[in-house]
Amino acid sequence: MTAIGIIGSKGRMGQALVSATAEAGLAHAGGVDKGDDLAALAAAADVLVDFSSPHALEGNLAACIAAGKPVVIGTTGLEERHHWLIDDAAQDIAVLQTGNTSLGVTMLAALVREAASRLGPDWDIEIVEMHHRMKVDAPSGTALLLGEAAAAGRHIDLAQSSERGRDGITGARKQGAIGFASLRGGTVAGDHSVILAGNEESITLSHRAESRMIFARGAVKAALWLTGQKPSRYTMPDMLGL
Repeated sequence: MTAIGIIGSKGRMGQALVSATAEAGLAHAGGVDKGDDLAALAAAADVLVDFSSPHALEGNLAACIAAGKPVVIGTTGLEERHHWLIDDAAQDIAVLQTGNTSLGVTMLAALVREAASRLGPDWDIEIVEMHHRMKVDAPSGTALLLGEAAAAGRHIDLAQSSERGRDGITGARKQGAIGFASLRGGTVAGDHSVILAGNEESITLSHRAESRMIFARGAVKAALWLTGQKPSRYTMPDMLGL
């Protein structure tokens, strides 16, 4: 039986992961939070799932490498340097990093990429996301994931093409730009819509998360899949064969 270790076990996602692990009939190797013995957990687990914080990522990856254990990283708010760390770690262990572990969002991203590719830059793309009032990063990791999917479909760099935080007189929208809007309030687990607006017609592709359990179940499925993979960097589409 595969044993899953949880990094960030006391958070909302950590608790959902404990439930999802039991639901899947897998073993729970234990959990750690800030100040706990991650090395011991890494030694006991077959695979780690990290939903902690960007500040902890470097130490978490080091512990996984030392133990030779694969890790699923669902932590959001990562910066460019964090991705460099993940790339380095993936030379020694299997790492699956994603801004969203939902299977539905993974499928949505594939649809967004296809639509952006087929429709072309004449169709404006806007990404709207809403989360609970306690979320600290914006745009959400999922919104950025969807933006990356749209950018990949158009073969452009999202960092050079995104528009965020419009306010005041901003001028006309640039052709080919990918816009982001972030809403916060209540207890919303996660709503995301990608609007493709053409001349006199539009398409909206949406996903609504009704519970954090969908992310936990996806993370557990990804962790189980990752245990059979060689050292490299993987994504949720890799897991689904997209």
